Amino acid sequence: MPALSEANLSELILTPGETTLAQLESVWRKGLAVRLADSARPGIAASAARIQAAANGDVPVYGVNTGFGKLASIKIRSEDTATLQRNLILSHCCGVGEPVEPETTRLIMVLKLLSLGRGASGVRPEVIALIENMLAQGVLPVIPSQGSVGASGDLAPLAHMAATMLGEGRATHKGREMPSSEALAAAGLAPVVLAAKEGLALINGTQASTAFALAGLFDAFASARAALVTSSLSTDAIMGSTAPFLEEIHTLRGHRGQILAARAIRGLMEGSEIRESHRVGDTRVQDPYCIRCQPQVTGACIDLLWQAASTLEIESNAATDNPLVLTSQDLIVSGGNFHAEPVAFAADQIALAITEIGAISQRRIALMVDPALSHDLPPFLTPDPGLNSGLMIAEVTSAALMSENKHLANPCSTDSTPTSANQEDHVSMAAHGARRLKRMNANLAHIIGIEAMCAAAGVEFRAPLTTSAPLQSVIATLRATVPALDQDRYMAPDLTEAARLVREGALVAAVAPELLAEVTA
Repeated sequence: MPALSEANLSELILTPGETTLAQLESVWRKGLAVRLADSARPGIAASAARIQAAANGDVPVYGVNTGFGKLASIKIRSEDTATLQRNLILSHCCGVGEPVEPETTRLIMVLKLLSLGRGASGVRPEVIALIENMLAQGVLPVIPSQGSVGASGDLAPLAHMAATMLGEGRATHKGREMPSSEALAAAGLAPVVLAAKEGLALINGTQASTAFALAGLFDAFASARAALVTSSLSTDAIMGSTAPFLEEIHTLRGHRGQILAARAIRGLMEGSEIRESHRVGDTRVQDPYCIRCQPQVTGACIDLLWQAASTLEIESNAATDNPLVLTSQDLIVSGGNFHAEPVAFAADQIALAITEIGAISQRRIALMVDPALSHDLPPFLTPDPGLNSGLMIAEVTSAALMSENKHLANPCSTDSTPTSANQEDHVSMAAHGARRLKRMNANLAHIIGIEAMCAAAGVEFRAPLTTSAPLQSVIATLRATVPALDQDRYMAPDLTEAARLVREGALVAAVAPELLAEVTA
């Protein structure tokens, strides 16, 4: 983590090109303000000067003194530069749908700062300063979540962000929504008048898609850690064998995620009386795959998340607008860094991992509620079956959520549709590919929460035998707000609470940090 600013202990100083996912997760989870490191300032000023020189010249330069997209052949007079940029922003504010949540809106703004801070976008320092001050003063644009196809930049979402900087559209100030002009005024800030290329620099780029993907990644890692906890608890609940988790099995294969998943499960189950009680004389030869193959499946999902994390860390530090100012060569060059294909692939990878973590968790739930498979646990984990249905329909809910995630996991990156009069004829669909991850993670948290409820009940039915000390702490954390199901009751609040414990990391926090420290972005 970087040092906190002396002036503001809730402010991070970030260096464009060197910012880590851990820093960005802190911004997302803790609502931190951000300022760019001083080392970025000279490059920003140099690229702005180069753009200003181009704007004053006679040579057509895309986005500086020309129209946009299919209209790039139309030359714009120098006295119309500010109007051109303002019109660009307002015309692109075509987003629809629910507003992006504040945490992710803040992340979009931070990612835009990092991109502009690479010194290749040509914006003036006052544009950077306004974004920094909006973050510091709690001014967040209201950004509709739909409208980007993930190429030529996340045009509509980023236009809504930029509109607030102009005093247009709507924003929130310290959580209260109002017209953007009022929000800026309440924070003591003034709208900016855009100079040459600045509007284009603000809306070209992958920052909305990348922010959606990062939010999905951070929650997916949280669920992966929680799944290692609940799967260990499930293994004890059905009196499963720990032999398949021996280290040598996994080092013989060599996949890092698999090795670390097995190590975590071994550590979580160490010292379990339940495990020791059937180590000798158990008539079962092998457990079902959802128990025996946990490291292979969850570990592969963790590996997939790490691959996506690597892509997204690079993208978070990238200059992704168009054209770019290559100050070392004194060139302004049109390219295609705004195309979000890497983000689209990463989002699809995250979606696959989320789905498979939930799929194997759901099979463990099904195992525990089935008396034919659960090794003498009562049907549906109720002490009085027949009169009570126990966790029967909680298992059905987990199956519904699992199937929904399977549907949502279908790839988005393989889709494309031409836009902008066929000038933008191949697009990534990264924005909605990444945006769906929020819904999928919510489903996954419920699945894992239901597994926690089933596994805790299963372990409690093994009394007087006890599980390991770490897993006892997990059960105690769950039982603090989700009591044991002795008799049927209205259960929806229990499922909601269990999912919250997963989502907020409470079940993971109940065990020693070193047991799961390696499973991180």
